[in-house]
Amino acid sequence: MKLDSKIFDSIRVKRKKEKVEEDLHPTCDHPGCDRPAPHRAPKGRDREGQYFRFCVDHVREYNKSYNYFSGMGDDDVRTYQKDSLTGHRPTWKMGVNKQASEGPDGHDPRESARQATHARKTTTRRPRQRKVLALEKRSLDVLNLPETARAADIKARYKELVKLNHPDANGGDRSFEDRLREIIQAYNVLKKAGFC
Repeated sequence: MKLDSKIFDSIRVKRKKEKVEEDLHPTCDHPGCDRPAPHRAPKGRDREGQYFRFCVDHVREYNKSYNYFSGMGDDDVRTYQKDSLTGHRPTWKMGVNKQASEGPDGHDPRESARQATHARKTTTRRPRQRKVLALEKRSLDVLNLPETARAADIKARYKELVKLNHPDANGGDRSFEDRLREIIQAYNVLKKAGFC
């Protein structure tokens, strides 16, 4: 590599001015301290969103002595804590605003929704039919079963067909072996698919 090339001669690197910490942060709000203050500390109750700026030592000191509830009575603290459970939002007891929820004809619009929900719960629902893929349908056809067959039906039919087509049940006749292989493969496909 040549150091006297035209490319290296034209490169200029400027150093960035290092900002002093005092330039980045205001001075500490503690009386008599003029150090940089990168830390914020809340000013207190009823002054939300307002902060003091402190240096590290003074923010530690302030945090040790800070008490949001100072000056509040025990009942006020309990009320504040109870209200904090609902995010300090107003709440009502059930049924208090019944007149406001009724329609102009005095009919509660939520009542029809309740009745519809009750009707849905009381009606018997058919179980959802599982979508049968082509390979699974072929396997059910091999076992001579409908698509709605349950696991117990599949297992019973499998056992029945294996007993009928086994060479030992047919006097050692090997002509039933292909059919037996088909039945076993069909059962394994249905088993892997979760039918049984």
